[in-house]
Amino acid sequence: MRAVQLYGKENMRINNIEKPQINENEILLKIKAASLCGTDVRMYKNGATGIDEHHPLTLGHEISGIIEEVGNNVTSYKIGQRVSVAPNVGCGNCDQCINGNTHLCTNYRAFGIHLAGGFAEYLKIPEKAIQQGNITFLANSTSFEQAALIEPFSCVFNGQEIAGSFPGEIIGGGPIGIMHAMLAFNKGAGQVILTDHHENRMEAVKKILPQLTILSGENLADKIAEKTQGKGIDLCIVAAPSSQAQTESMYYMATNGRLLFFGGLPKNRENVAINTNILHYKQLRIFGCTRASLSSYRNSEKLIASGQVPIERLITN
Repeated sequence: MRAVQLYGKENMRINNIEKPQINENEILLKIKAASLCGTDVRMYKNGATGIDEHHPLTLGHEISGIIEEVGNNVTSYKIGQRVSVAPNVGCGNCDQCINGNTHLCTNYRAFGIHLAGGFAEYLKIPEKAIQQGNITFLANSTSFEQAALIEPFSCVFNGQEIAGSFPGEIIGGGPIGIMHAMLAFNKGAGQVILTDHHENRMEAVKKILPQLTILSGENLADKIAEKTQGKGIDLCIVAAPSSQAQTESMYYMATNGRLLFFGGLPKNRENVAINTNILHYKQLRIFGCTRASLSSYRNSEKLIASGQVPIERLITN
């Protein structure tokens, strides 16, 4: 079968490799769609621990497909079923796993990051992933391309579940920022402001979600104050890997507001200066989030299947 494999920093190849063989407790998935994540790009640009010329890794963790083979001991799934797969597999024994947070397991393993991923014709689903519930059935109305985007959307869902839902601002007009806006509107936000320094992105975003309020340029704090009648932002989601954006976001906030730092920063910019007086006197709450629980993944599939979140507008090619 063909597979896209990473051999190290900026060293990626399309190879013909052996089709996976499953045992009686595993499933073989025929991949129908696999979307590209910022994590894949970072791994390509920077390399990743354990990946080298002698230990290549098939990338891809946003995946959907059709069950091709089922092990004799697997009773919950059948050949031909349309499914998507949540990528993070916990150890199953730690406190986080027992509480249902397998994505927060210290020893988690993920398809396309630690395990062979979905940028290939076939993917083997191990027993532990099957038992933990990483496989999700797809509604007939959900395309494979939409299903591949369940994973990043579920991370957005997870973040907003943690921070709560209010009318607010999103910093960063990439796919994740747009997903945050889609979910915020779905939850009833009357106004969502999006900011980004890339003008071409802003034009594309406006076509995807015309109801968004778009702001850019200098003096953003003043512009936001004007749009919110001087109140400020109830919920600010920083969906850009920018320490400057995280620092400046404090100045946009309303009293008793919530601030969500979504995603990580590059290692050389991970220490961020924050005005703690604003945090104190405005009684702000700051949240972080990472990955997504299996519950968030399943709920995201239902939202996308319902047609309430037009995730397909993000698919370009």
